[in-house]
Amino acid sequence: MEIISSLENIRGGQPCSLALGAFDGLHRGHMAVIKAACGAEGLVPGVFTFASAPKGAPALLTPEDKLLLLEKAGIRQVCQVDFASLCHMEAERFVREVLFQRLHAVRLCCGEDFRFGRGAAGNTSLLAALCKESGVALEILPPVREQGEKISSTLIRAAVEQGDIPLANRLLGRPFGFSLPVIHGNHIGHSLGTPTINQALPEGFIQPRFGVYAAWCQVGEAFHCGVANIGVKPTVGSERVLAETWMPDFSGDLYGKAVRLFLLEFLRPERKFPSLEALKAEILENARQAQAVTRQVPAPAALGG
Repeated sequence: MEIISSLENIRGGQPCSLALGAFDGLHRGHMAVIKAACGAEGLVPGVFTFASAPKGAPALLTPEDKLLLLEKAGIRQVCQVDFASLCHMEAERFVREVLFQRLHAVRLCCGEDFRFGRGAAGNTSLLAALCKESGVALEILPPVREQGEKISSTLIRAAVEQGDIPLANRLLGRPFGFSLPVIHGNHIGHSLGTPTINQALPEGFIQPRFGVYAAWCQVGEAFHCGVANIGVKPTVGSERVLAETWMPDFSGDLYGKAVRLFLLEFLRPERKFPSLEALKAEILENARQAQAVTRQVPAPAALGG
């Protein structure tokens, strides 16, 4: 998959079918636009998007996962530029110079609320007029709804921050999660007989409600049931937000390796325990709860490492 990271790197090439949007969550609504762009025979399926959410909202995906999901969906070219490099460009100029001339788009796909250009002045009516004038095909997709409500990244962020992971997963069309390297912790889990992996949530990434979750953990191509604490570990302390996960059926050294977590269900809030023995008893109980959840929720399709 070709990745274009700046306007200076846009050289143009084969005629393409472009999906347009921020695609900051790649939820079901976004994927409908992506699917439409991939449906044009004889055209290179591509995406024009931004390196981060234009409004500075917390990320629902790491940059690596965003590219993985786009490639898995069939995208072959991603123009992913810094929002600041385009925010002052007039709407008509953006369409004519960037989309038509540089990227050689002969077909565009977007949602009905797509806005573009300086001050978000451009809308789908202007885009339709410019496409008609230049003989470029345009498909405007209606919103995808869940129980009558339009699916949006804003709704998904709220669900994740409130710990309503089943709702977030329905809106996304896949389990919410992340793939991050395993770092060294304080090794208390090992001393308790519940050895955990620690992963630091990156700056700018959304913080789920602090607490314990049932999860699927992808190690290589294998999946393991996990009980994951996300937060600052009040019983033993942590200076940063961590995902600390125990996989009861896994044994091995994962330091420095990437492990992917798929969150399934919020089990309890994070809290401080009076002793390590009380903490261990609760971890064991949470593991039984997580195993019950994973017996009901099949492991998702593998996604990268």
